[in-house]
Formats: sequence, structure tokens, C-alpha cells
Amino acid sequence: MKLQSNLLSGIIASTSLGVAFPAFAAEDNAKSDSASVLDKIMVIGNPANIETLPGSAHVVTKADIREQNYDDVDQVLRKVPGVYIRQEGNFGLFPSISLRGVDTTRSSKITLMEDGVLTAPAPYSAPAAYYSPTVGRMSGMEILKGSSQVKYGPQTTGGVINYLSTPIPLKETAYLKSSYGSFGDLRTHAYGGNTVDTSVGQIGFLVEGYFRQNQGYKKIDETPDFRDGENTGFTKSDPMIKLSWEPDTDIYQRFEFKYGRSSLNANETYLGLSEADFAADPSRRYSATRFDNIDSLQKRSYLRYAVAPNDNLDLIATLYNNDFSRNWYKLKDLRNVNGNTIKLSPALAGAQNDEGLACLKGELACTLRVRANNRVYNSKGIDTVTYYRFGLDDVQHEISAGIRFNKDQIRRFQWDDDYSQLANGAIDGMTAGAPGGAGNRLQSTDALALFVQDSITAGDWSFTPGLRYEKLDQTFEDYSSPNKSGTNTMNMTAGSLGVTYRFDDSWVGFGSVNRGFSPPSPKSAVGGIKQETSNAFELGARYANPQRALAIEAVAFYTRFNDLIVIDNIGGTGTGETENFGKVKSSGLEFSAQYDAGIDNGWQYRNPWFLTATYTNAVQQNSATSTDAESIFSYGQAGNKVPYIPELVLSLGTGIESKKWGSSITGSYVSETFTSANNVDVQLNGDRNPDARFGKTDAYFVMDVSAFYRLQDGVKLFAGVQNLLDERYISSRQPEGPRPGMPMFAYAGFEMDF
Repeated sequence: MKLQSNLLSGIIASTSLGVAFPAFAAEDNAKSDSASVLDKIMVIGNPANIETLPGSAHVVTKADIREQNYDDVDQVLRKVPGVYIRQEGNFGLFPSISLRGVDTTRSSKITLMEDGVLTAPAPYSAPAAYYSPTVGRMSGMEILKGSSQVKYGPQTTGGVINYLSTPIPLKETAYLKSSYGSFGDLRTHAYGGNTVDTSVGQIGFLVEGYFRQNQGYKKIDETPDFRDGENTGFTKSDPMIKLSWEPDTDIYQRFEFKYGRSSLNANETYLGLSEADFAADPSRRYSATRFDNIDSLQKRSYLRYAVAPNDNLDLIATLYNNDFSRNWYKLKDLRNVNGNTIKLSPALAGAQNDEGLACLKGELACTLRVRANNRVYNSKGIDTVTYYRFGLDDVQHEISAGIRFNKDQIRRFQWDDDYSQLANGAIDGMTAGAPGGAGNRLQSTDALALFVQDSITAGDWSFTPGLRYEKLDQTFEDYSSPNKSGTNTMNMTAGSLGVTYRFDDSWVGFGSVNRGFSPPSPKSAVGGIKQETSNAFELGARYANPQRALAIEAVAFYTRFNDLIVIDNIGGTGTGETENFGKVKSSGLEFSAQYDAGIDNGWQYRNPWFLTATYTNAVQQNSATSTDAESIFSYGQAGNKVPYIPELVLSLGTGIESKKWGSSITGSYVSETFTSANNVDVQLNGDRNPDARFGKTDAYFVMDVSAFYRLQDGVKLFAGVQNLLDERYISSRQPEGPRPGMPMFAYAGFEMDF
């Protein structure tokens, strides 16, 4: 249908980098005038789809996710340059993602979306990602860095990650995948759907379910009254439904409705290990963490309407609502340790002559204080974008303009429970805390966002200028300390310009400048914290040969952050306050290449290779003002490295695939990082007191292998091993001390796709 094709082409062209309304896209293999969004942008792993882009963008395809049976966003994003992830639980439940040097803490400095809709718990009031879309159910991911992120606030200093859920199929489709692996890992992913012609137009539907259960690879020390030490796993379920209707009218219209929910119950902890115990057994957990558990529920829905009144005008409006609730019941600190209170990270590092560590191990009488981090979030709004195309033969314009009203909030209602521990580790009793006694407050934000962007094509040149404006009305209410409550209004402006030039059919050069912003939370803004801003530059080139067998991209980037917003603590140490750290410079090089020897040589089988490398130099430009010795951002000196930003990230892989069978192998290297702004090699904070969050992470190399065999069309068996060499390493010292990477993980399963 011509109007439908024009609408989709307009959406794709105006977004430049493809992150917009993927729900309208057809499936990757569908043959229809409605070409997939994923087929219209540059795709690493599919050189045939490289387009002229005015900035850096990458796509992780459905095949990339399924090839190695990935369900952890860290594993999925290894193939994308300029991305750094601080691993924590190694199942991808609580990702901490950075793009080009922004702070990694809970992915709070990047804009997270699912199908073009903001998906962080409260994107303005509390963006820290204690919820992340389940990667294993996705049909792809889109990652933007550079100028086009100006369309997708509120975080525009780092970049954008858009998760692409399963689209409504254009023909009758049924899919089932199930696997079983190490640590009792059971996964099942199933969906079915179709699009049919009726007397009132085309009606489409999709019903999907995703379930995962894992017993966990860690073991909790057992005590006389606790014998369930191997129960450190989680259960997660993700049902979803989508409905669409394209009325049989003279102009193209489409309605689409989506509803999904994600429930998680995980016996997960913030607490790590002492370095000596980590060296002996990184999969150990201390008996003091036996009560730690997070129970969460996320519900997401949208109603989307698209209309194309004529060939040059498109309008897309989305009404959305996301609810998220969670209670992470976890160890807070240690009381009555020979009369003293000891925080967790100092205890791991040997504070008070190792008496805190003895308490954690159940070898000393003390009190375990466990906090119910109980919080409820909501984000809702309406997002409207218009696309208009005009121009002469030699100069073409496509103007996109959008307005979004978003209202979000976080309600914190926490309490502490005290467990009396005997010298043999048994619990002698529990004293319940007063509900709300450990945090009783509300943060909310009403946000108005406006943007305009013009994609201008003039011969071999293209220019994409853009502007963004946001007005925030922020409210902070502290019900325990009303004198701390207040309101704040904030105005933020961002701007960008992307330029490309096509040298010939194979070579394209591009560059961009981008001024971004990142707002503080309402509590921080009321306390005087300013917005973070950045000035970012990139310059790069792309190459794709005529056969599309070889694709290369190289980019140099430079970003200068001003008034960098950092959080003193994650997990209960430090003051918990937010501060403007100051200036940070992040510069580096990104390189990615793909080559398929099978395509290039006309073989009967494919032999793809890929290489991705990122070099980053993220440096503090001023000394830290924080004197809170327990903050990992305190006592940093000008010239020091930014915590948790590795200097080198490298991924390399190859595979072979015929019609009946195939196999692949990938290897990934991440260099060591400092875990605090004062760049120390030992577990000592700014006051030279023991603290296990200070020091370094380890450099590590992990290798994944997989293979499959097709029994018939649409039916295959698969198996693989992740971390084949069983590499053991400290992946993070946050939230509370050294944490391991995932040990060797093997799996096998079957997949049916009809």
C-alpha cells in the first residue's frame, strides 16, 4: 500500500538512526511494502543494510541475541563499540550501562526505551534502572550515540538504547524456544500471531510469553537454623499482547495497542566478599545475606495511532503508562558488633579487627539490620511526532517535530528490621521496624519536552540540525522531615548538527556535534544540584563493498561533561546525597568491522567475522569537592580516571553456517578499571580507612561458543557454553564489595519457528 510505505519511509528517514516506533515494523523476514525499521538502518552483522547516517548508531539483531542464547544485556551489547557495562548480578537483571564515558550507575545517564516509549522506572524523578526489559524476548536493540539523540530525552549526554519487542507478524506465525542449562536454568519463549484482512480493514495480533528460572550459582553459608544455602536464584516471567488495526480508508491509518508485564522474584544481595574469600571461592555468600530478596512487578502499556493524510505528512501519537513496584529486602548494616555499628563494605575490608567480617559469616554475636527498600514508581504521558517532507529536485527536506507530556513519580516507603544473631550464626529473634521509618518520601516531575529536527539532503551531502527544549516542574516531599520538602522549576535546552558526505558507492564520511543535558532528581534539584550538560563531537567514516560482504566503521569521539551529576552511594554507605562532581573529559576511538568470506567468495555457506574495539580515556578535569570519605567520588584529583570506565573493550568472533548446521565462537576482553575517583589500588577510602568498594576491577577475557543443527525447516537443536574458559574475575566492587563475573555456563535446547 503506497501510503503505508510512505508513512514508514517518513518515520525512518526523519529519525535518521532508526529508533522510532518499531512496533510498526514488519518482521525481519517478511516480504511486504512495510519494510522493517531494522532493515532501514545500519546493522552491524548485516552489511547489506548500511545506510548513510548522520551520526553513530548500531543495531543488535534478533539473530545476534539468539545465536548464543543470550539473556543478559551485557552479553548482547559486547558487539557494540562505545558501550561499557558494570556487571553486578551477571544475569542482566540490574544493568549499569555507560555510553562514551557517562557514569555507569544503574544506567541512569542514558535514555532507555522499549518500542520508542520511555521504560526507566521514573525517567525524570528516579531513572536508576532497577528494572530492565528482558533481552531474551527481544527482536533487537538500537543504540544511538551522537547528534540524533537530541530527539529522545531526558538524558542526552550519553545516548539512547531502544529495546525492540516482538512485532506483530504479517502472516500466521508460531514460535517456541526452550532451553535448559547450568544452575538449573530453564527458559521458555513462545509467541503466536497473524495479520488478517477483514471487512473493516487489516487486524493483527500477537500473544507472547517468556519465562526464566535459575537456581543461582552462589551458595550461602549455612547455620544451625538455615539449611537453604543453594537457593540464590530467581524466577522471571514476561507475558505480552499486541493488537493492531489498519482501517480500510482512503488515507492510511493504524492503531496499535500493547500490554505487557514483567514479574521478578530474586534471592539477590548487594553484599560481596572479602578479597581473601573471593580468591578462595567467588561463588560464596555469607550467612548474613540469607534474608536478601527482591520482588518486583513492571506493567507497561501504550495505545499508538498513526495517520498519513497525504504522501508528505505523517503523524504518530502514543499514549503510554508504565507502573513499577519493588521491594528489595536486603542487609543494610551490622549493629551491636561489640557495641559498635559497622557498615558492610568496611566490614568486608577488615574493619574493627575483622569483627564485622565475623558477624557477616555468622561467627560472632551481633545484630543484622535488614532494610525493606520498598518503592512504587509510575511514568505516563503522551508523545506526538509529526513528519513533513518537501523540497526541490536538488534539495529535499524532512522536518520532524514532537511534543511530549510526561508525568512520573517515585514513592519511597521503607523500614528496617533487626535480627539478633548468636555466636553460631543462628537467629535468636527479630524486631520489626516502623513502616516508613527508614524513608518516607515522594518525588515527582511534570515534564514538557519539545524537539524539531530537519533532515536535509543536497546531492551527496546531508545535514541534520536539531533542537530540544524541556521544562521540568519538580516536587520533593519528605514526610519524615517536612522542612526538607520543596519545589523546583528547571529549563533545559539541547542542540545538535549531523553531517554526512557520500564519497562514492562504498565510502561515507560523517560527523556531528551535540550539546546534551541530564537533569537531577527532584530531591537533588531542591537541594541545589544543577543540571549536567555536555558538549560532544564525533568524526567518522563507513565503508561497505558492493557485495556487502565487508563493512567497516571508525569513529573518533570527544565529550566534555560539565557539572557531572554523581551519587555518593549505591547500597547504604556514604551520605546518599547527589552532587555536581565537576568537569570530565571523555575521548576515544571506536572501530567495528564485519566480513563474510562466504558471501565474498560465493561459497555455499556463510563465514561471518566481526571485530569491535573501543579505546576510551575518561579523565577528571578537576579535583572532587566531596569530603565524604565513603563516597567513591570523593577525594578524586584532576587527571584521575573516571570510575568503572575501561580503557579498552574488545570483541572478536567468527562462525560458519550452512543450511543444516552452524557454529560460532566469540571472545570479549575488558581492561581493568578503578572503582573510585581517588584511583587507589587498595581497599582504602579517602580517609585511609578500610572499604571494600575502593580498589580496582580485574581485566578479563571471556569466550562463548555455540552450535545448532536443523532437523527440518523451522526446527533446530542448539547448544553452547558461555565463559568457556571459566574465567574468574572481580567484575565490580559496587554496591558492597567484590563481586564475580558469571562462571562457565552450558546449555542446550530446541527452537521451532513456523
